[in-house]
Amino acid sequence: MRETRADTAQAVLLAVGLHALLLVVLLLGMWLSDSSEQVSAAGSPISAELVDANALSQAMQDTLEDRPEPAVEPLPAAVVEPEAATPLPQPLPEPLPQDAPTPPQATPQEFLPDPDTENRDAVTDQPTPTPTDEREVREERRRQEQVDLTEQRRQQEAQRQRRLTEMERERQQQLADIRRQREAAAREAEQARRQLERIAQARARSAAEDAARSDAAASGPAGNNGVDTGLQARYAAALQQAILSKWTRPDTVPLGAACRLTIRQLPGGEVMSAEVSSPCAYDEQGRRSIEAAVLKAQPLPYAGFESVFQRTLTLNFRAEDR
Repeated sequence: MRETRADTAQAVLLAVGLHALLLVVLLLGMWLSDSSEQVSAAGSPISAELVDANALSQAMQDTLEDRPEPAVEPLPAAVVEPEAATPLPQPLPEPLPQDAPTPPQATPQEFLPDPDTENRDAVTDQPTPTPTDEREVREERRRQEQVDLTEQRRQQEAQRQRRLTEMERERQQQLADIRRQREAAAREAEQARRQLERIAQARARSAAEDAARSDAAASGPAGNNGVDTGLQARYAAALQQAILSKWTRPDTVPLGAACRLTIRQLPGGEVMSAEVSSPCAYDEQGRRSIEAAVLKAQPLPYAGFESVFQRTLTLNFRAEDR
């Protein structure tokens, strides 16, 4: 159990009180022994005479020498006065951290081969830093740390911007590659479409030529029904020329390509409708252009062709330049 300062003070007070009590007892004993009354005995007081032993006779000297030695009474035992109680040794107080002894060095100090060239006097002459100087040093250190932190953040932001720029460049490159691939695919699709159109036009042209040849083979003398074959041919030629005068051939329609037209008209040549029917070697643009040319060419030829006029007629139109 650790002894406190209060315990130590209490022990010292008890020791002082014990010594004071012993001193009072001794003084009281001395006072009692001095105050005892002297006893007065009867008779004369004892007298003594000094005699030189050499002046005595020989017999007296021999008697004195032969006399027994008186018994030595034991001395009264000395009264041992009780000593003052010695206080028990008190434990030393634990040293405070600032009073703690310096621990011994575990290893010897390393030998320095080079002498210390520092000027101790110059170091001693340096002024002791004041709180203001220390505050300025701390402020300067804080400012430097802030500058370092700002520079570090700037470098991190620059690295982030470089990464974003690189990612954006890669994304743009990928988009450009995708666009080139799409354009190439579109060109290939356009080429395929044109090839299919040329194949379809060739097939339609061949079908139109076959139909024209079959119509020519099937047409013969009119017989007795009163139809003039020569007038019918001139009427078809007049219709061809009237439509050609209002038609601009598209580049997609080759020369000589045939297309069958179904025309509904009224007497006098007024056109009610014009439609392209099979076979027709024209593309969609060519078909729409020939239908528009028929409507622009009205009234169609009528005078002189009344005998061969038909409200619904079929005309094999052939692409030619005006």
